[in-house]
Amino acid sequence: MIAVVDYGVGNLFSLGCSFSAIGAEAVVTGDRDVIRSADRIVLPGVGAFRDAAEKLRASGLAEVVTDEAERGKPLLGICLGMQLLFERSYEFGEHNGLGLIAGSVRPISEVIPPNLKIPHIGWNPLIFVKPSRLFRYIADGDCVYFVHSYYAADCGDAVTAEAEYGAPLTAAVEQGNIFGCQFHPEKSGEVGLNILRAFCEVKAV
Repeated sequence: MIAVVDYGVGNLFSLGCSFSAIGAEAVVTGDRDVIRSADRIVLPGVGAFRDAAEKLRASGLAEVVTDEAERGKPLLGICLGMQLLFERSYEFGEHNGLGLIAGSVRPISEVIPPNLKIPHIGWNPLIFVKPSRLFRYIADGDCVYFVHSYYAADCGDAVTAEAEYGAPLTAAVEQGNIFGCQFHPEKSGEVGLNILRAFCEVKAV
């Protein structure tokens, strides 16, 4: 069973529908015991980093997610949920993340040309950097859907894919049992479903 963490931030309905579409058992929950009993965890997120981090901690779910990940349970962060996996974010100040992956979250405005629109919205091909278990059913160059103004930086060892938007931006990460997608698999058609399908097959470490 997959626990999609409900802490008041995220595309919960879309994710639930996506897992149903691939025949996976998933429950949207804010119940700590349900999350602990799950085989895998998905941490969604949309909006501002500080608000999401505060809600996650206030709910008591930050500790649960961190503890389960440190025990080896597969964890997938999506969009802002991926950004929360890192040590800190510089979105309107400096804010602490979960610290499960070394790195920081920074404005894409620091690295892309000034003529490009922010947020980065739309379909972009994935550029594989190194193998990932999430990519077993997709190919280099397959397109996925992005909506973001910040990106994961200083995390080269964990990066598995990038997307080009005037500069190479981190698109996906993997470190042990911890995975992250800056894009939205649940909005990325069959490619996204295949990424979620691959995550459902990842074993605990």
